[in-house]
Amino acid sequence: MSTEHNVLDPLEIAETWCRGGRKVALATVIETWGSAPRPVGSHLVIDDEGNFQGSVSGGCVEGAVIAEAMEIIESGAPKILEFGVADETAWRVGLSCGGRIRVYVERIEG
Repeated sequence: MSTEHNVLDPLEIAETWCRGGRKVALATVIETWGSAPRPVGSHLVIDDEGNFQGSVSGGCVEGAVIAEAMEIIESGAPKILEFGVADETAWRVGLSCGGRIRVYVERIEG
């Protein structure tokens, strides 16, 4: 059996975590411009303890997305985050590849 079949999709993980009683947020890449590390539709699932699976950037941007997701889990208010090379935040979190990404982060209910 290929290792591909052993890796769970972040959406399946989110469903499993919700069923297990965890509070969960889902981050989804909704738009990219230029050289972006992950394509539109990439997911990162985060629980209220900071556990995560998947990827929206492959870099330090994920740390910022996880921090925002923790707040969104508590507040319930979804948010669109944008990171780009012209943005000081992007340099600080490591998105210096020349592109920009927009990530939609929402709390999901079980």
